[in-house]
Formats: sequence, structure tokens, C-alpha cells
Amino acid sequence: MRVNGELKDLATTVTDADQVEPVTIDSPDGLSILRHSAAHVLAQAVQSVNPEAKLGIGPPVTDGFYYDFDVAEAFSTDDLKALDKEMGRIIRSGQRFVRRVVTDDEARAELAGEPYKLELIGLKGTGGHGKGSGDDHESVEVGAGELTIYDNVDPKSGDVVWKDLCRGPHLPNTRMIGNGWALQRVAGAYWRGSEKNPQLQRIYGTAWPTKDELRAYQHRLEEAAKRDHRKLGKDLDLFSFPDEIGSGLSVWHPKGGVIRGEMEQHARRRHIEGGYTYVYTPHISKEDLFLTSNHLVTYKEGMFPPIVMDEERDAEGNITKQGQDYYLKPMNCPMHILIYKERGRSYRDLPMRLAENGTVYRNELSGALHGLTRVRGFTQDDSHLFVTPEQLEPETTRVLDFVVSMLRDFGLEDFELELSMRDDEKSKWIGSDEFWEYSTNALRNVALASGLKLTEVPGEAAFYGPKIDLKTRDAIGRTWQLSTVQVDPNLPERFGLEYTGSDGERHRPIMIHRALFGSIERFFAILLEHYAGAFPVWLAPVQVVGIPVAEQFSEYLDEIIAKLRAKGVRAEVDHSDDRMQKKIRTHTTQKVPLQLIAGEQDRTGGTVSFRFRDGSQTNGVPVDDAVDLILAAISDRKLVNTAEDLA
Repeated sequence: MRVNGELKDLATTVTDADQVEPVTIDSPDGLSILRHSAAHVLAQAVQSVNPEAKLGIGPPVTDGFYYDFDVAEAFSTDDLKALDKEMGRIIRSGQRFVRRVVTDDEARAELAGEPYKLELIGLKGTGGHGKGSGDDHESVEVGAGELTIYDNVDPKSGDVVWKDLCRGPHLPNTRMIGNGWALQRVAGAYWRGSEKNPQLQRIYGTAWPTKDELRAYQHRLEEAAKRDHRKLGKDLDLFSFPDEIGSGLSVWHPKGGVIRGEMEQHARRRHIEGGYTYVYTPHISKEDLFLTSNHLVTYKEGMFPPIVMDEERDAEGNITKQGQDYYLKPMNCPMHILIYKERGRSYRDLPMRLAENGTVYRNELSGALHGLTRVRGFTQDDSHLFVTPEQLEPETTRVLDFVVSMLRDFGLEDFELELSMRDDEKSKWIGSDEFWEYSTNALRNVALASGLKLTEVPGEAAFYGPKIDLKTRDAIGRTWQLSTVQVDPNLPERFGLEYTGSDGERHRPIMIHRALFGSIERFFAILLEHYAGAFPVWLAPVQVVGIPVAEQFSEYLDEIIAKLRAKGVRAEVDHSDDRMQKKIRTHTTQKVPLQLIAGEQDRTGGTVSFRFRDGSQTNGVPVDDAVDLILAAISDRKLVNTAEDLA
């Protein structure tokens, strides 16, 4: 239940003065509690099977949970089978989760054999997110308030059979975990997310209210595995990550380059139509720029180490002129600011909309890299807009409409918005109350006017201003965060940006950071998985392939394909020695949207036959009609998998 806004165990004592709300197991809070309780059972099972195992942490995460352990030998598949059996026994026994408040000294005495728990006790008062805490959810163990231990109590004897440092809450008993859970896999994980710390063994699991929901989730995982962009990228020859170049740095193959080029060119046309001007900036800069922008203070760990340039030495090797540190840029915004600042600006120049496909570099940990979705070098389709306060709301409306329209061009339709606002702890934020009020209201008005689902999240704003995040669901229901609209008065202040107002006075502009795709690489990966590699015709690297029934019909198909190529269609004839059926299988596997087949009847009648990705065919289509259908499918950005899709 939630008592006065805080999650509490059902065993919590309440009074008539308390405001109490139920928490159902299928709600977001309920699922987190279910999964966290399952994580405790996993930890108990591990220590039952291996008493020497030391406990890390075990938080709920999206769609499941994990628990970290320090063990002498890595877990094996057989270990998971044994743990699965032991977890089932614990769950069926109906052990009660009982909360107990302890002092720091009491906790240290009880957990003297658990070195990682002892370290976490020192985090109490920091909300579980002390220095070096990384992203590893220590707050499931300790919070900013009292310290608690949860005992697992045998319902028959009343004995404590296991315990863990935890802030809770938990289910009333283990039996409520039911049968909608499963262990999934083992991975390595550094303690508290730092490579300087010991590497632990992490066991992942999932838990759902029912067995049916578990099976549905497992089916989604199977479908996601089929759509994994890393596998598709290799199978379809789109991109790779050569070891010789380095981790997290991709190269794009010709077919992948075609798709990326179409994405970029379409976006460029739309941006220019929308009043944006493209700019170009270098990949590297002196440290002064990132000191002024504050990136070397707030984001230094995410930047690559400096490159020392312009150092001079004499014949003996002594330094006669100190070098200058240069950094690979992690973001494009400081350079766009310098373009604005190059000369005086008037209110008549605003809004100024600068756009760039700018490659940036982030020093990501090797364990965080994941295909194209998390890389060390990537291209942001960055835009920065400089506006007057009065222009903030109308320009944000324009930006959001533009973003949604563009994403729909790529076949995405299911959107929702998240408004990140400040909370009541004013010490965490900069800027006046008036600025926060009018900028937050401006974004809220824009979001509500869009008609999209809106979730407001207090306390999640950047320290300098609110933002809107746009999320989309893909073909198998996964949610991806894509575009961001961030209000920023901070960088204009740091760089001393000004414009002359209609009153003749100098004023400070507001900056809007706007990423549409976010990262071209990541957006490409999302599209690749959304379509499972079967792109709409306009994006397909090969749009049409001609397949002759026999060699003597190749010349006839060459003439048809030549007509298409003259219209800008990416088309080719398969002149290989393979039999026709093998050619069809090959190009179906390569997910070519349109195959044109021709035999004697087609050549005599001036027609061609279409074959589609699903195996269906449309025969005897006049050549001119076929060309028109193909051009329409491209211009309308159609997804063509069946005969009906082309009609």
C-alpha cells in the first residue's frame, strides 16, 4: 500500500489520519515490489546452495530483476537449474517478509560477514547514491532515512531463515510470487558500476503476476532476439565494428550507407523546409570551450582524454612552449553557440534555427557498449534554436509538431510525452521561480495541445530548465526514448549571449536543444529492429531485383530495370548462374521488397510479375503500370510486404 504517498508493506500500522491507497501487483509499483521480492528469494537460494557467496545488491529493473554475488567460481547453467529448484521450494514455503529497523552498529554486527553490505551502510543519508555509486540501484538497500533489515520468517516455526539489508517494501510472503517468474542469464558486473571495484556475478531474472504474462514476455524476448539489430546488421551486410578500429566505433557498409543516406537526405530536406540552416563544426576543440560550457566539470568522465597539441621542444628535448589540451567534442552545442556569438544579433534574427549532423565522441565503459544503440562515436542530428522568451511556447510547438511529423515519415505512429520538471528542493536548481514557472507552463501547454499522452515527472529536469522527451513504441511493443526538447537559459548565460530587443536594450536569448533522432546510429538500430530488416521501399538498399525465369529473358528484364534506374530506383537484375527458385530465396532472405519475374509469357505480352516478401505474387502487370506502382510505393513511403500493400 501507499501511505501518505510513500510505499509501505501491508503490515504497516496506519491510523485514521493516514491517507492509504492500495497497490495492485500488476501496477508499476506492484511489479517492482514483486520483482524485488523475487530477487531476495534468488539471493536466499544462492546462499542456501553456496553458503560462501557474498551478497551485492538486488534491485528490480525493467521487466525483471537481478542480484549480484561474489563467488569463488562463475555460475554455470547447471547452477541456474539448481537455483531455480531452490527458489521454487522457498516460494512454495510461504516465508513471510518481516521488516525490522536497526541502527548502523546493529546492522554492521548482523552483517559482519557481508563486506558489500557493510559498505552500503555508509551510504545511508545519501539516498543510496553516493560518490561512485554509478547506476547500480544502491537505494534498494539503504535510503536517506532509517536503516532496515528484512527477515524471511518460516510461517510454521517463526524462525528467521534468512535476512538481507533492504529498505523495502516487499510482498507479505514468498507464496505471492506465484509461478510467473524465471531465471534468465548470468553476466559479469563491476561492484557499484566501477571498473576499479571487484567484478561480481550477476544473475538476471524476470517476474510477472501470472504464468501467462511470463510466457507472453518470453515470446516478446524471442521476437526481439530475431530482430536484434546486431544480428540483422551482419546478415544484411549493413555495418560492422572492426576490432582494428576499436570498440564502439562502427563502419557502414554500402547497403547500410544507402539506408543512412536516405534517412539523412530526407531529414535535411524537411529541416530546410522548416526554416533550419545547416552548419558544420569540427570534431575537436581546445579545452577552453568545454571549460566555458562546463562540460569539463560536469561531464569530464564521459569525455575522451585530452590530446596535447602545439607543444615545442628544443634540440635537447626541453619544453620551450607549453602545449594546449584539445578534446574530442562530446556535444555540438558549444560550437553552435559560437556561431551565434560571432556577431551582434537583433530580435529580428530570432528565432535562429541551426542544424547539424555532427559526429561526437563519448568515453563509454566497454561493458555499456551495445551495437549501434550505445557507441563511442556517433552522429547527432542536432539542432539548437535561439529564441526570445515570448517565442518559447510557439517555437516549442513548432518543434514538437515537426518531430512527430518526421518520425511518422519513418513509419512510427505510437507516441507519448514525458515532461521533466523541477521539484520543491530549490537548492538543486538555478534560475528564478518566474523562469521555471513560465518555461514549464510553456512546455506543458505545448504537450497538452499535441493531444499525445503526457506524463509529468517532478524532479527529473536538468538543473537549469525543464524538458520534453518523446517516446515511441515499436512493432513488438517496446518503448524507446527518441527526441528531446530541452529549454536552456544556462549556456546563453555562461557564454554571454545577447540580442538587441525591439526596445533597443540588450537581452539574453533562451536556447532550445532539440535532437530528433537523437543519434542517427541509434535511430537506425531502432528502425532496423522495428521493421526486422524489411524496410519500406523508399529506405530499402535494393528496392527492386529482376529475376529471369531462364537466361534468355535476362535482356528483357534489363530493359525494364533500366527504365526504373532512369527514374532513380535502386534496381538490378540477378545475372548469377543460380536457378530461379534459389534467386528468389536469396533475395527474400535479403528482404528486397519487390522482385520482378519475367518469362516467355511476360516478354510476349509486355508484362512483368511481382513477387513479394510474404511469397505472394501478382502476375501479368503491364510494364508501364509496374513502373508507376513502384514509383508510387517509393514516393508514398509504403511498407510493401504483400500484394495488397502495393495495390
